Amino acid sequence: MPAYFIADQLEITDPETMNLYRSKVAATVEQYGGKFVVRGGNPQTIEGVWSGKSIIILEFRDRDAVLAWYHSDEYADLKTMRIASSKANIIIVDGV
Repeated sequence: MPAYFIADQLEITDPETMNLYRSKVAATVEQYGGKFVVRGGNPQTIEGVWSGKSIIILEFRDRDAVLAWYHSDEYADLKTMRIASSKANIIIVDGV
């Protein structure tokens, strides 16, 4: 069953580093069989309180593939860059 990496990017604290991250991350996602489903978009809250400004959704074949990418050597330096240059809430959820 597919699994999704969902990031609610709350703030970018270092735009230059984040731009470098964005230019390189897709190759690592693709290497692990993932694809971008949503990359930023224009979130509109229609119920509740959600302050997210940018939503990122990645789809992988299953949860193991998401975790293999997230913990991979290929993503390690980029993950460090992302954490250093932004604030986000991130979850993994199984699809149907």
